[in-house]
Amino acid sequence: MITLLDRYLFRQLSGALLAVTIGLAALVWLTQSLRFIELVLDRGLSFWVFLKLTGLLLPGFFAVILPITTFVVTLFIYVRLGSDRELVVMRAGGLSQWQLARPALALATLAMLACYALNLWLVPASQAAFRGWQFEIRNQLAAILVQEGVFASVGDDLTVYARYRDPDGTLRGILVHDARERGAPVTVMAEAGRITSTPNGPRVTLQNGIRQQVERSPPPAGSPPGTAGVERLNVLTFAENSLDLTRAARPTDGRYRSAQERSISELLHPDPSENIQQRDLRRFRAEATQRLVNPVNVIGFCLVALATVLTGEFRRHGGGFHLFVGIAIVVALLAMGLVANNLGARENALLPLVWLTTLVPIAAALWVLAGRPGWHWLPFMAGRRAASGPA
Repeated sequence: MITLLDRYLFRQLSGALLAVTIGLAALVWLTQSLRFIELVLDRGLSFWVFLKLTGLLLPGFFAVILPITTFVVTLFIYVRLGSDRELVVMRAGGLSQWQLARPALALATLAMLACYALNLWLVPASQAAFRGWQFEIRNQLAAILVQEGVFASVGDDLTVYARYRDPDGTLRGILVHDARERGAPVTVMAEAGRITSTPNGPRVTLQNGIRQQVERSPPPAGSPPGTAGVERLNVLTFAENSLDLTRAARPTDGRYRSAQERSISELLHPDPSENIQQRDLRRFRAEATQRLVNPVNVIGFCLVALATVLTGEFRRHGGGFHLFVGIAIVVALLAMGLVANNLGARENALLPLVWLTTLVPIAAALWVLAGRPGWHWLPFMAGRRAASGPA
Protein backbone atom coordinates (compact mmCIF):
# COMPACT_ATOMS: atom_id res chain seq x y z
CA MET A 1 0.00 0.00 0.00
CA ILE A 2 1.41 3.37 -1.05
CA THR A 3 1.23 5.90 1.76
CA LEU A 4 1.48 9.68 1.83
CA LEU A 5 5.03 9.42 3.19
CA ASP A 6 5.98 7.14 0.31
CA ARG A 7 4.80 9.77 -2.15
CA TYR A 8 6.62 12.49 -0.22
CA LEU A 9 9.94 10.63 -0.22
CA PHE A 10 9.56 9.47 -3.83
CA ARG A 11 8.82 13.00 -5.01
CA GLN A 12 11.94 14.39 -3.35
CA LEU A 13 14.13 11.57 -4.63
CA SER A 14 12.82 11.61 -8.22
CA GLY A 15 13.05 15.39 -8.56
CA ALA A 16 16.60 15.41 -7.26
CA LEU A 17 17.60 12.46 -9.46
CA LEU A 18 16.23 14.12 -12.58
CA ALA A 19 18.00 17.40 -11.84
CA VAL A 20 21.35 15.86 -10.89
CA THR A 21 21.40 13.40 -13.81
CA ILE A 22 20.58 16.05 -16.41
CA GLY A 23 23.05 18.51 -14.91
CA LEU A 24 25.90 16.00 -14.73
CA ALA A 25 25.16 14.72 -18.25
CA ALA A 26 25.20 18.29 -19.56
CA LEU A 27 28.55 18.90 -17.86
CA VAL A 28 30.07 15.73 -19.32
CA TRP A 29 28.58 16.55 -22.74
CA LEU A 30 30.12 20.02 -22.61
CA THR A 31 33.60 18.73 -21.80
CA GLN A 32 33.45 15.98 -24.43
CA SER A 33 31.99 18.18 -27.18
CA LEU A 34 34.91 20.62 -27.01
CA ARG A 35 36.93 18.31 -29.25
CA PHE A 36 34.30 18.76 -31.99
CA ILE A 37 34.27 22.58 -31.84
CA GLU A 38 37.00 22.59 -34.50
CA LEU A 39 34.51 21.20 -37.01
CA VAL A 40 32.39 24.32 -36.54
CA LEU A 41 35.08 26.97 -36.13
CA ASP A 42 37.67 25.78 -38.64
CA ARG A 43 35.90 23.28 -40.90
CA GLY A 44 32.69 25.15 -41.67
CA LEU A 45 30.12 22.64 -40.39
CA SER A 46 26.87 24.16 -39.19
CA PHE A 47 26.12 24.45 -35.49
CA TRP A 48 23.01 22.31 -35.99
CA VAL A 49 25.15 19.46 -37.36
CA PHE A 50 27.45 19.89 -34.35
CA LEU A 51 24.49 19.58 -31.96
CA LYS A 52 23.15 16.47 -33.67
CA LEU A 53 26.60 14.86 -33.78
CA THR A 54 27.39 15.47 -30.11
CA GLY A 55 23.80 14.74 -29.06
CA LEU A 56 24.33 11.14 -30.15
CA LEU A 57 26.79 10.82 -27.25
CA LEU A 58 24.15 11.62 -24.60
CA PRO A 59 22.63 8.10 -24.26
CA GLY A 60 26.07 6.73 -23.43
CA PHE A 61 26.59 9.45 -20.81
CA PHE A 62 23.23 8.70 -19.15
CA ALA A 63 23.95 4.96 -19.07
CA VAL A 64 27.27 5.53 -17.28
CA ILE A 65 26.24 8.18 -14.76
CA LEU A 66 22.75 6.90 -13.80
CA PRO A 67 24.02 4.42 -11.14
CA ILE A 68 26.25 7.13 -9.66
CA THR A 69 23.58 9.82 -9.58
CA THR A 70 21.08 7.39 -8.01
CA PHE A 71 23.57 6.75 -5.21
CA VAL A 72 24.35 10.44 -4.73
CA VAL A 73 20.70 11.47 -4.61
CA THR A 74 19.69 8.66 -2.23
CA LEU A 75 22.59 9.38 0.11
CA PHE A 76 22.16 13.14 0.26
CA ILE A 77 18.35 13.13 0.51
CA TYR A 78 18.32 10.65 3.40
CA VAL A 79 21.18 12.44 5.16
CA ARG A 80 19.23 15.69 4.88
CA LEU A 81 16.11 13.98 6.22
CA GLY A 82 18.13 12.71 9.16
CA SER A 83 19.66 16.12 9.84
CA ASP A 84 16.18 17.70 9.79
CA ARG A 85 14.92 15.04 12.24
CA GLU A 86 12.34 13.85 9.70
CA LEU A 87 13.64 10.28 9.89
CA VAL A 88 13.30 10.40 13.68
CA VAL A 89 9.67 11.45 13.36
CA MET A 90 8.97 8.75 10.75
CA ARG A 91 10.51 6.07 12.96
CA ALA A 92 8.51 7.35 15.92
CA GLY A 93 5.41 6.96 13.75
CA GLY A 94 6.15 3.24 13.45
CA LEU A 95 7.92 3.05 10.05
CA SER A 96 10.48 0.26 9.75
CA GLN A 97 13.77 0.34 7.87
CA TRP A 98 12.19 -1.31 4.82
CA GLN A 99 9.29 1.12 4.78
CA LEU A 100 11.74 4.04 4.84
CA ALA A 101 13.80 2.44 2.08
CA ARG A 102 10.82 1.52 -0.12
CA PRO A 103 10.57 4.83 -2.08
CA ALA A 104 14.31 4.81 -2.86
CA LEU A 105 14.21 1.18 -3.98
CA ALA A 106 11.19 1.90 -6.20
CA LEU A 107 13.03 4.79 -7.85
CA ALA A 108 16.19 2.68 -8.21
CA THR A 109 14.15 -0.04 -9.93
CA LEU A 110 12.81 2.46 -12.46
CA ALA A 111 16.33 3.81 -12.99
CA MET A 112 17.63 0.27 -13.50
CA LEU A 113 14.99 -0.41 -16.18
CA ALA A 114 15.88 2.87 -17.90
CA CYS A 115 19.54 1.91 -17.75
CA TYR A 116 18.78 -1.47 -19.35
CA ALA A 117 16.85 0.26 -22.14
CA LEU A 118 19.84 2.53 -22.73
CA ASN A 119 22.46 -0.24 -22.65
CA LEU A 120 20.57 -2.75 -24.75
CA TRP A 121 19.04 -0.51 -27.43
CA LEU A 122 19.68 3.23 -27.36
CA VAL A 123 23.44 3.29 -26.71
CA PRO A 124 24.40 0.82 -29.51
CA ALA A 125 22.12 2.62 -31.98
CA SER A 126 23.43 6.08 -31.07
CA GLN A 127 27.05 4.91 -31.11
CA ALA A 128 26.58 3.34 -34.54
CA ALA A 129 25.00 6.54 -35.87
CA PHE A 130 27.75 8.68 -34.29
CA ARG A 131 30.63 6.59 -35.64
CA GLY A 132 29.01 6.37 -39.07
CA TRP A 133 28.46 10.11 -39.22
CA GLN A 134 31.99 10.81 -37.98
CA PHE A 135 33.36 8.44 -40.63
CA GLU A 136 31.33 10.20 -43.30
CA ILE A 137 32.55 13.63 -42.23
CA ARG A 138 36.16 12.53 -42.31
CA ASN A 139 35.96 10.56 -45.54
CA GLN A 140 33.02 11.76 -47.62
CA LEU A 141 32.63 15.47 -46.79
CA ALA A 142 36.03 16.75 -47.80
CA ALA A 143 34.33 19.47 -49.86
CA ILE A 144 33.03 20.95 -46.60
CA LEU A 145 36.29 20.47 -44.72
CA VAL A 146 38.37 22.36 -47.28
CA GLN A 147 38.33 26.03 -46.30
CA GLU A 148 40.19 28.89 -47.90
CA GLY A 149 43.47 29.87 -46.31
CA VAL A 150 43.50 26.78 -44.06
CA PHE A 151 45.55 23.58 -44.26
CA ALA A 152 42.69 21.09 -43.93
CA SER A 153 43.61 17.56 -42.89
CA VAL A 154 41.39 14.80 -44.25
CA GLY A 155 42.65 12.07 -41.94
CA ASP A 156 46.32 11.80 -41.00
CA ASP A 157 47.71 11.29 -44.49
CA LEU A 158 45.95 13.83 -46.73
CA THR A 159 46.26 17.62 -46.50
CA VAL A 160 44.52 20.14 -48.77
CA TYR A 161 45.11 23.90 -48.95
CA ALA A 162 43.33 26.52 -51.05
CA ARG A 163 44.34 30.18 -51.07
CA TYR A 164 40.76 31.36 -51.62
CA ARG A 165 37.42 30.22 -52.97
CA ASP A 166 35.40 31.96 -55.71
CA PRO A 167 31.67 32.60 -55.20
CA ASP A 168 30.92 29.76 -57.65
CA GLY A 169 32.94 27.31 -55.51
CA THR A 170 36.12 27.23 -57.61
CA LEU A 171 39.27 26.92 -55.52
CA ARG A 172 42.32 29.02 -56.39
CA GLY A 173 45.94 28.37 -55.45
CA ILE A 174 45.59 24.73 -54.48
CA LEU A 175 48.15 22.53 -52.74
CA VAL A 176 47.51 18.86 -52.00
CA HIS A 177 49.89 16.62 -50.07
CA ASP A 178 48.91 12.96 -50.41
CA ALA A 179 50.77 10.41 -48.24
CA ARG A 180 48.23 7.59 -48.51
CA GLU A 181 50.61 5.50 -50.60
CA ARG A 182 53.33 4.48 -48.20
CA GLY A 183 56.82 5.39 -49.29
CA ALA A 184 55.68 7.49 -52.26
CA PRO A 185 54.19 10.80 -51.09
CA VAL A 186 52.72 13.09 -53.74
CA THR A 187 52.55 16.89 -53.71
CA VAL A 188 50.31 18.61 -56.23
CA MET A 189 50.08 22.36 -56.86
CA ALA A 190 47.52 23.84 -59.23
CA GLU A 191 46.15 27.22 -60.23
CA ALA A 192 42.51 26.24 -59.86
CA GLY A 193 40.26 23.32 -59.07
CA ARG A 194 36.77 22.24 -58.15
CA ILE A 195 35.57 19.54 -55.76
CA THR A 196 32.78 17.27 -56.95
CA SER A 197 30.94 14.47 -55.19
CA THR A 198 30.94 10.99 -56.70
CA PRO A 199 29.46 7.66 -55.54
CA ASN A 200 32.95 6.66 -54.38
CA GLY A 201 33.59 9.90 -52.51
CA PRO A 202 34.72 13.46 -53.29
CA ARG A 203 37.20 14.18 -56.08
CA VAL A 204 39.03 17.38 -56.91
CA THR A 205 39.62 18.29 -60.55
CA LEU A 206 42.81 20.38 -60.86
CA GLN A 207 43.79 22.68 -63.71
CA ASN A 208 47.20 23.97 -64.81
CA GLY A 209 49.42 22.48 -62.18
CA ILE A 210 52.47 20.44 -61.31
CA ARG A 211 52.69 17.03 -59.67
CA GLN A 212 55.75 15.98 -57.67
CA GLN A 213 56.34 12.48 -56.33
CA VAL A 214 59.34 11.02 -54.55
CA GLU A 215 60.01 7.42 -55.56
CA ARG A 216 62.66 5.07 -54.21
CA SER A 217 64.16 2.69 -56.74
CA PRO A 218 65.40 -0.71 -55.55
CA PRO A 219 69.15 -1.03 -54.82
CA PRO A 220 71.36 -2.32 -57.66
CA ALA A 221 71.87 -6.06 -57.95
CA GLY A 222 74.78 -7.32 -55.89
CA SER A 223 74.59 -4.46 -53.36
CA PRO A 224 75.40 -5.37 -49.74
CA PRO A 225 72.43 -6.01 -47.43
CA GLY A 226 70.91 -2.87 -45.97
CA THR A 227 71.77 -0.71 -48.96
CA ALA A 228 69.06 1.88 -49.52
CA GLY A 229 67.62 2.49 -52.92
CA VAL A 230 68.05 5.70 -54.83
CA GLU A 231 65.39 8.35 -54.30
CA ARG A 232 64.20 10.16 -57.37
CA LEU A 233 61.87 13.13 -57.74
CA ASN A 234 59.38 12.79 -60.58
CA VAL A 235 57.88 16.05 -61.80
CA LEU A 236 54.86 16.17 -64.10
CA THR A 237 53.07 19.24 -65.42
CA PHE A 238 49.45 18.92 -66.45
CA ALA A 239 46.59 20.94 -67.86
CA GLU A 240 43.97 18.91 -65.99
CA ASN A 241 44.22 16.19 -63.37
CA SER A 242 41.77 14.46 -61.04
CA LEU A 243 42.55 13.40 -57.49
CA ASP A 244 40.48 11.24 -55.15
CA LEU A 245 40.02 12.82 -51.70
CA THR A 246 38.45 9.78 -50.06
CA ARG A 247 40.70 8.81 -47.19
CA ALA A 248 39.58 5.22 -46.91
CA ALA A 249 39.33 2.78 -49.74
CA ARG A 250 36.26 1.00 -48.43
CA PRO A 251 32.74 2.43 -48.40
CA THR A 252 30.87 3.45 -45.28
CA ASP A 253 28.88 0.23 -45.07
CA GLY A 254 32.15 -1.73 -44.92
CA ARG A 255 33.40 0.17 -41.88
CA TYR A 256 34.50 -2.06 -39.02
CA ARG A 257 32.13 -1.60 -36.10
CA SER A 258 33.48 -1.41 -32.59
CA ALA A 259 32.04 -3.23 -29.59
CA GLN A 260 30.07 -0.15 -28.47
CA GLU A 261 28.11 -0.13 -31.75
CA ARG A 262 26.96 -3.74 -31.62
CA SER A 263 23.88 -5.23 -30.03
CA ILE A 264 24.03 -7.88 -27.32
CA SER A 265 23.32 -10.66 -29.80
CA GLU A 266 26.10 -9.42 -32.10
CA LEU A 267 28.52 -9.23 -29.19
CA LEU A 268 27.79 -12.75 -27.98
CA HIS A 269 27.31 -14.31 -31.44
CA PRO A 270 29.31 -12.27 -34.00
CA ASP A 271 29.08 -13.01 -37.70
CA PRO A 272 31.83 -15.54 -38.62
CA SER A 273 32.23 -13.89 -42.03
CA GLU A 274 33.76 -10.80 -40.38
CA ASN A 275 36.86 -12.80 -39.36
CA ILE A 276 37.07 -11.01 -36.02
CA GLN A 277 40.32 -11.47 -34.11
CA GLN A 278 40.33 -13.29 -30.79
CA ARG A 279 41.37 -10.13 -28.94
CA ASP A 280 38.25 -8.35 -30.21
CA LEU A 281 36.06 -11.35 -29.40
CA ARG A 282 37.22 -11.16 -25.79
CA ARG A 283 36.39 -7.46 -25.75
CA PHE A 284 32.96 -8.19 -27.19
CA ARG A 285 32.13 -10.62 -24.38
CA ALA A 286 33.40 -8.16 -21.78
CA GLU A 287 31.28 -5.39 -23.31
CA ALA A 288 28.19 -7.62 -23.26
CA THR A 289 28.80 -8.49 -19.61
CA GLN A 290 29.29 -4.85 -18.70
CA ARG A 291 26.00 -3.87 -20.35
CA LEU A 292 24.14 -6.51 -18.35
CA VAL A 293 25.87 -5.74 -15.05
CA ASN A 294 25.97 -1.94 -15.07
CA PRO A 295 22.19 -1.44 -14.61
CA VAL A 296 22.23 -3.74 -11.58
CA ASN A 297 24.69 -1.32 -9.98
CA VAL A 298 21.81 1.14 -9.69
CA ILE A 299 20.17 -1.15 -7.12
CA GLY A 300 23.50 -1.96 -5.49
CA PHE A 301 24.59 1.65 -5.03
CA CYS A 302 21.14 2.63 -3.77
CA LEU A 303 21.23 -0.15 -1.17
CA VAL A 304 24.72 0.92 -0.08
CA ALA A 305 23.45 4.46 0.47
CA LEU A 306 20.44 3.21 2.43
CA ALA A 307 22.53 0.85 4.54
CA THR A 308 24.92 3.68 5.32
CA VAL A 309 22.27 6.22 6.32
CA LEU A 310 19.49 4.17 7.91
CA THR A 311 21.61 1.97 10.18
CA GLY A 312 23.75 2.82 13.15
CA GLU A 313 23.07 5.03 16.12
CA PHE A 314 21.55 8.46 15.68
CA ARG A 315 24.08 11.28 15.87
CA ARG A 316 23.08 14.87 16.19
CA HIS A 317 25.83 15.99 13.84
CA GLY A 318 26.57 12.69 12.10
CA GLY A 319 25.59 13.54 8.53
CA GLY A 320 29.14 14.18 7.43
CA PHE A 321 30.31 10.81 8.69
CA HIS A 322 27.57 8.98 6.77
CA LEU A 323 28.46 10.88 3.59
CA PHE A 324 32.14 10.01 3.94
CA VAL A 325 31.50 6.31 4.57
CA GLY A 326 29.00 5.95 1.72
CA ILE A 327 31.16 7.78 -0.82
CA ALA A 328 34.25 5.80 0.19
CA ILE A 329 32.42 2.49 -0.26
CA VAL A 330 31.06 3.38 -3.71
CA VAL A 331 34.41 4.73 -4.92
CA ALA A 332 36.00 1.44 -3.86
CA LEU A 333 33.24 -0.51 -5.66
CA LEU A 334 33.72 1.53 -8.84
CA ALA A 335 37.47 0.89 -8.73
CA MET A 336 37.00 -2.83 -8.20
CA GLY A 337 34.43 -2.98 -11.00
CA LEU A 338 36.80 -1.23 -13.38
CA VAL A 339 39.64 -3.60 -12.50
CA ALA A 340 37.38 -6.65 -12.87
CA ASN A 341 36.12 -5.44 -16.26
CA ASN A 342 39.66 -4.86 -17.54
CA LEU A 343 40.74 -8.29 -16.34
CA GLY A 344 37.69 -9.86 -17.94
CA ALA A 345 38.43 -8.15 -21.26
CA ARG A 346 41.90 -9.69 -21.24
CA GLU A 347 40.78 -13.12 -20.05
CA ASN A 348 37.09 -14.00 -20.33
CA ALA A 349 37.41 -16.67 -17.63
CA LEU A 350 37.60 -13.77 -15.12
CA LEU A 351 34.31 -12.19 -16.21
CA PRO A 352 32.44 -13.68 -13.17
CA LEU A 353 34.44 -11.19 -11.10
CA VAL A 354 32.36 -8.43 -12.71
CA TRP A 355 29.18 -10.04 -11.35
CA LEU A 356 30.76 -10.58 -7.94
CA THR A 357 31.69 -6.90 -7.56
CA THR A 358 28.00 -6.09 -8.14
CA LEU A 359 26.11 -8.88 -6.33
CA VAL A 360 28.26 -9.10 -3.18
CA PRO A 361 27.64 -5.43 -2.19
CA ILE A 362 23.89 -5.94 -2.77
CA ALA A 363 23.85 -8.97 -0.46
CA ALA A 364 25.93 -7.17 2.16
CA ALA A 365 23.71 -4.07 2.09
CA LEU A 366 20.54 -6.19 2.40
CA TRP A 367 22.08 -8.00 5.35
CA VAL A 368 22.90 -4.71 7.08
CA LEU A 369 19.41 -3.30 6.44
CA ALA A 370 17.87 -6.51 7.83
CA GLY A 371 19.63 -5.90 11.14
CA ARG A 372 22.69 -8.08 10.48
CA PRO A 373 21.06 -11.41 11.46
CA GLY A 374 23.56 -13.93 12.79
CA TRP A 375 26.08 -11.20 13.59
CA HIS A 376 26.20 -12.10 17.27
CA TRP A 377 26.95 -15.71 16.48
CA LEU A 378 30.16 -14.98 14.58
CA PRO A 379 33.29 -16.36 16.34
CA PHE A 380 34.83 -13.01 17.22
CA MET A 381 31.47 -11.71 18.52
CA ALA A 382 31.09 -14.82 20.68
CA GLY A 383 34.34 -13.96 22.37
CA ARG A 384 33.15 -10.43 23.08
CA ARG A 385 29.89 -11.75 24.57
CA ALA A 386 31.80 -14.08 26.87
CA ALA A 387 34.08 -11.27 28.02
CA SER A 388 31.13 -8.98 28.79
CA GLY A 389 29.06 -11.69 30.53
CA PRO A 390 28.81 -12.34 34.28
CA ALA A 391 31.87 -13.73 36.00
